[in-house]
Amino acid sequence: MSKEIVELQEDLSSSPLYSEDLAPVPKEKRTWSVLNLAALWVGMAVCIPTYLLASYMIKTGLSWWEALIIIGVANLIITVPMVLNGHAGVKYGVPFPVIGRSSFGTKGINIPSVIRGIVACGWFGVNTWLGGLAIYSIFIAATGGEAAVGLSIGQFVSFAIFWVFNMFFIWKGTESIKWLEEYSAPILIIMGLLLIGWGWNKAGGFGIVLEQSQQLERPVAEIYQESNETFLQINAITDKEGNPKADSYQLTFNGKELGWNTLSSSPISIAELNENDSYQVQLKNEKITSSIADVSVQTEQASFGSKIWGYLIWLTAMVGFWATMSLSIADITRYSSSQAAQVKGQFIGLPGTMMLYSFVGIFVTCAAVINFDDVLIANDAPWDPISLLAKFDSAWVVIISQIFMIIATLSTNIAANVIAPANAFSNLSPKLISFRTGGIITGIIGIIICPWLLLNEIQGLLIDISAVLGPVLAILVCDYFIIRKKEIQLADLYKENGIYSFGGSGFNKVAIISLFIGAFIAIGGKWIPVMESLYSVSWFSGFIISFFLYYFLMKKQQN
Repeated sequence: MSKEIVELQEDLSSSPLYSEDLAPVPKEKRTWSVLNLAALWVGMAVCIPTYLLASYMIKTGLSWWEALIIIGVANLIITVPMVLNGHAGVKYGVPFPVIGRSSFGTKGINIPSVIRGIVACGWFGVNTWLGGLAIYSIFIAATGGEAAVGLSIGQFVSFAIFWVFNMFFIWKGTESIKWLEEYSAPILIIMGLLLIGWGWNKAGGFGIVLEQSQQLERPVAEIYQESNETFLQINAITDKEGNPKADSYQLTFNGKELGWNTLSSSPISIAELNENDSYQVQLKNEKITSSIADVSVQTEQASFGSKIWGYLIWLTAMVGFWATMSLSIADITRYSSSQAAQVKGQFIGLPGTMMLYSFVGIFVTCAAVINFDDVLIANDAPWDPISLLAKFDSAWVVIISQIFMIIATLSTNIAANVIAPANAFSNLSPKLISFRTGGIITGIIGIIICPWLLLNEIQGLLIDISAVLGPVLAILVCDYFIIRKKEIQLADLYKENGIYSFGGSGFNKVAIISLFIGAFIAIGGKWIPVMESLYSVSWFSGFIISFFLYYFLMKKQQN
């Protein structure tokens, strides 16, 4: 029977592929327990994107419970390869760039690991900017000043302060990261429960709050046809008693404002709509005016098949949320005390936390719909926690809440966006680049990308890049479990001319071919119409193609 933990028996300290940071973690230093690993996932999963996940789906017409089920199923799915890929980290004590040498080659692994590292650098920059904005909000609330319109020196100073916080934990090493996640986890869980308690108390009941989700599922206004007539239905937000908060509406037809009219719950008859016509609507009451919203055109009822396809597309997006982390999970599990600890810790920490905080986002937004008088249409609902906090008048509420936001952002950033790129950059030149140096490189790239300018654009780009990393995970899992049956020559991972140098080139051509074909399948549909359906489920399509392609090519090579 194979050992649960295999330790290095040779002195390879002189090898160019060896460094103290990339060396196997000795058994006596495997200090991460089930609770530590579960806390790590709580710390990573509690972040603004998690809070927003369900809202994206609700805006497209899904119910809150449909959104929550998809999030739950997706995170159960991604936890399986997360645990599988984490197995090698526990058994051999090595990080992702080192264990990946067995499948991609001692040099070939730099391709996927650096791509993974650059994606993390992008997210690091985005999250550091968001954390800086939280610090800036505390400064404004404490001083009673006015927040600047657009970019300001104060925002950049706050960004620099939060950047230094991140660099501190990088410099102190993995034990400090363990400490951060361990102590932030209970604080973040309490924050979520307090937010639910606030919504429950202010709205007057749990069921009352969740009923409001129906208002958020509907478009602000929609045009439909009935009995050869064209009607406009405006769906204004109502209070707990069902009374519309707005009393007037204004239509804009092809760019021309048509004037304010009294709002009625009855459909409004309009002239037949041409394909090139466009309508916008705006609502108001005597105190406030809503934002301008596009009017949607109602199409035929979605078929059962199209609805299932829609579920699959959302499932793919939710699985892709942690696709990058599933690659580099060995960076964490190498510190686990046992296989049982990493399996239990990940299954306890990831799916449950993702569902809890997605539910927090749903519940609190629904509560805000009826608790704040200035929410007249669904588009103006405070979907993200920053918008929600801005609606409170108390400076102390803002300050305490933003401290929570800083803790959440810091714990996510360090664990998800620093460890992986630090190891990836260190693997490029183990003797020259330490974990600390790799972390500093990550921080510098996070500044160079200018997240304050590219916040929206870069997130779409990073999601696309993440989609092509599904094939990398497929190759790692297939190689470790199917091809090598969990048996790796640990010492050869650090030898320039060992078995994982693949004839001295350092590249496993089978892995590179499988990666590029799988990545093309995953992302090609973005530009090639005939492949669009494969792009819609990119993580699954790329994973499946690369898995089986790698298996058959490796078997052919071995024969």
